[in-house]
Formats: sequence, structure tokens, C-alpha cells
Amino acid sequence: MSKRDLAIDLFKSFKTGYSKKFRTTAPVVQKERKDNGDPELISELVSNLIDERDWRSGVAEGTLFTTWPTMVGSEIAARTTPLSLVDGALTVQTSSTAWATQLTMVSNELLATIQKSASGALVESLVFIGPHAPNWKKGIRTIRGARGPRDTYG
Repeated sequence: MSKRDLAIDLFKSFKTGYSKKFRTTAPVVQKERKDNGDPELISELVSNLIDERDWRSGVAEGTLFTTWPTMVGSEIAARTTPLSLVDGALTVQTSSTAWATQLTMVSNELLATIQKSASGALVESLVFIGPHAPNWKKGIRTIRGARGPRDTYG
């Protein structure tokens, strides 16, 4: 199944003055069902749905987040939280900047362990960040340049 570049099609339609009707959804293909009167197993239906919609990588990424403690060990999992997996870079937040520094030093070994454990998830690099600083912002309205809670004495 090839992807259509809608921007090129739109440019061509403006250039020629001819407008095509775009079909945004793929045609539904019905699979032949065994009509012997027996119900199908839900596990078979879900696995067929995952295969039809090409969700294997998404399921593998979700598995990576749910099985994080078993992949990296209890000591590391107690002090880290995986946040996101974007373009092959897994961002992990640590409980302190010292942990972020130490895990950066052993990131190659940890990456190899994650790639071996989470087959199907495309993890190419690890990014470790420390905890976020406290936010003194209260409410939705703020003044730029204000010094926060200390800005009450003139």
C-alpha cells in the first residue's frame, strides 16, 4: 500500500484547475469468516486487528513502558520513569541529576539490554533528564518579568 502525497495532489489540482475527490480512508476488506457457527476467540480477533492496522510497533512501545521494571531492574526502575519514545530516542526522567549522570555513563549497556528485552520497539538512543525544578506559577494568569512569590514588596 503506497502513501499518497496530498500536498502534491493539491498543488496539481490548483495548477490544472482539476479537482480530484480524495479518498481519505482505505477501502475496507472483509476477510472470509469461518461460518461453522462457533464463536471466535477474542485473542485471535485482537491479533488480527493489530496485524491489519499495522500496530505492532505501537504495541511493542506500550509493552516497553509497562515492563520497564523487569527490563532495567528494580534499583534503576525505582529511580527512573520512561517518559516518551520519539524518533527512536527514549526519554527517561530520573529522581536526581546524579542518577541522570550515572545512567548516561552506562547508557550503551542499558540500551543493549532494552533492545534485547523489548523486541519490536525501535529504541536507538537514550536521553536522561533530571527532575524538574519547582514551579512557582499559580493560576493561569501571570505577568512576564515578575519575580514570582517574592514580587510583593514593591
